[in-house]
Amino acid sequence: MLKAKIEIRLKKGVVDPEGKNIAKALNLLHFKEVKEVKVAKIIEIFLEENDVEKARERAEEMCKKLLANPVINEYSISIEYVHG
Repeated sequence: MLKAKIEIRLKKGVVDPEGKNIAKALNLLHFKEVKEVKVAKIIEIFLEENDVEKARERAEEMCKKLLANPVINEYSISIEYVHG
């Protein structure tokens, strides 16, 4: 079995309102050293597949069709073996 770990984040230049709100809240809590926060999402998908390249291709298709918006998101995919 393989696990596809997908990190989805906003492209450079896209406003991150959640990150801005977290930074503001941290500043209000006296974490004055915080200047910027960027929020990303990690999705782990477990695949009944043993071929790493096939798993990567399928994860790429999933990102293109559902998981990421190509207008505002970029993503990275890592594949690893899991025992279970």
